[in-house]
Amino acid sequence: MRLTDIHCHILPGIDDGAANGKMTVSMLRKAYAEGVRRIIVTPHYRRGMFEPPMDKVYKRYLQVRKKASEIGAFGIEVYLGCEYHRHSDMAEVLESGRRPTMAGSRYVLTEFSSVDPYSRVRGTLYELVTAGYIPIIAHAERYQAFFENMENVADASALGAMIQINADSLVGESGFKTKQFCKKLMKKDMVQFIASDAHNIKDRPSRLGQCAKYVERKWGRDRALRIFEENPSRIIGR
Repeated sequence: MRLTDIHCHILPGIDDGAANGKMTVSMLRKAYAEGVRRIIVTPHYRRGMFEPPMDKVYKRYLQVRKKASEIGAFGIEVYLGCEYHRHSDMAEVLESGRRPTMAGSRYVLTEFSSVDPYSRVRGTLYELVTAGYIPIIAHAERYQAFFENMENVADASALGAMIQINADSLVGESGFKTKQFCKKLMKKDMVQFIASDAHNIKDRPSRLGQCAKYVERKWGRDRALRIFEENPSRIIGR
């Protein structure tokens, strides 16, 4: 499989991800070894916590894109995105171009606080959808509103949102209960994307290759291809 990672923190010195260029290269090499051939870099944007200037983000993105093209025999294609923590003016900020969507598409990787009530989650999703965006809910397994009531996941999907879970969570690195929840989502075919959410090599590395093999073994190659290749291609446009 030609894996695509739609959520990772590989830009150096931008957020709580890669600290420097050396770490970025190590992360790229690991991703390539796992079978990753396309990455959407998704630096955090969260008011009061992560507000990197866009000129700096874009400069680092161009640097990483060049480095990635030189990794391995075939290189890795890199696209620019953003992990956007929910805020009342998200649609306005996106429309103005002050923060990027996913690879220039209408998809938006959307993060919530773990304790946000579902009413807040749903309100944010509704605003994005009515503005013409397709929200991808980042690491959906982390939110109490979903973990405690799977009907909320179904409702979010019916509203037009897509569901992304982390590879770590599905392979058991985030605990038994989280793995079981992710397996329930998979059994109900509620997951459109699985991503690494990698921040470094040591304590938050990518396990996307391991997870892709697990998904193929447990749910079949067609499902794995859809999650790791076909659905990401809809974001990238090819």
